[in-house]
Amino acid sequence: MNGPLDGILVVSLEQAVAAPYLSSRLADAGARVIKIERPEGDFARQYDSVVNGESSYFVWLNRGKESIQINIKDDQDLKLLKNIICKADVFVQNLAPNVVNKYGLDSEALRAQIPSLITVDISGYGEEGPFSDMKAYDMLVQSETGLATVTGSPDAPGRVGVSVCDIAAGMHGLVAVLEALYERTKTGIGKSIKSTLFAGMADWMTVPLLHQEYGGKAPERVGLSHPSIAPYEAFETGDNGKIVISIQNQTEWRNLCEKALGSNTMADDPRFATNAVRVENRVVLHSEIGAIFQTMDRDEAAKRLKAARIAFGSLNTVADLSTHPQLERTVVNSPSGPVNLVASPIRFAGVKDDFKEIPALGQHNDAIRSEFGDN
Repeated sequence: MNGPLDGILVVSLEQAVAAPYLSSRLADAGARVIKIERPEGDFARQYDSVVNGESSYFVWLNRGKESIQINIKDDQDLKLLKNIICKADVFVQNLAPNVVNKYGLDSEALRAQIPSLITVDISGYGEEGPFSDMKAYDMLVQSETGLATVTGSPDAPGRVGVSVCDIAAGMHGLVAVLEALYERTKTGIGKSIKSTLFAGMADWMTVPLLHQEYGGKAPERVGLSHPSIAPYEAFETGDNGKIVISIQNQTEWRNLCEKALGSNTMADDPRFATNAVRVENRVVLHSEIGAIFQTMDRDEAAKRLKAARIAFGSLNTVADLSTHPQLERTVVNSPSGPVNLVASPIRFAGVKDDFKEIPALGQHNDAIRSEFGDN
């Protein structure tokens, strides 16, 4: 697939989620991505087997790559890997802390030899500080950054249901790679990029942190409600459906009351007159709005909200997402057959969305060894 990054060679010594997320998006953009797998393969291949015997994580994050098995503890394999990196534009790695340093694959050593190389080191906490030698996985970092304490019901902390810390680290690394590639067109010099799970999620936690440090208290867990805006929460309709509404300003509040709920008094009720007092009186507000929604089924509620130009959404299941009219798909080939993936969220007008195949373990061993081995 041709694309904006056609001609860029990426070598990724990767596993799990964060680095594969970054490199898969580079592959989507047309880069050639060589995935370096240990002899037994990326352990994400074994996370589950729900996609025709393959891992859901692996098929999501490894489309469009070439797979070669390399044992970096073997001198000949390590030499081969360094040969490949010498021809690369970008080298990505997310092994355990300090592992690559033992093999001369750290960014300092590589960029001393190849100044044009862009290196990306993804880790849990970075290379400095008291946590630098700790292993880090997504839910551990969700806990460490405080994300879990602002997520969940009032009764207990909760895990965000997808790997947000890994994805954040991969996304930030991806942005940095694109910046470095652009800068290199002017300077000819690469960059050493560091992206961590902790820093990525700490950035996303800025609003709760500012509340804590400047307001003296972090937002409380309120389940499917917004901690500082009301009403911005889920309501149950008379047919046991669930609908989520969001009111962002006073005009919307009045429209909700008068046009969607049919109340001529609620908008001016002093208990609900501003967002601040609505938040203070959230329990009684929810009760009064909920009682009106109970007189409607979900379709009628949706019709009224749309007519009043109120932002709303249905509380869908994953099964509902599977048949959602806005969901776009792309079929990609894998060793076990076609896989129906979610289409890329990055769209260019007039360009057809197309993913290359998901590789079998070591599928490109012979071709890559022949191309980059000593002749």
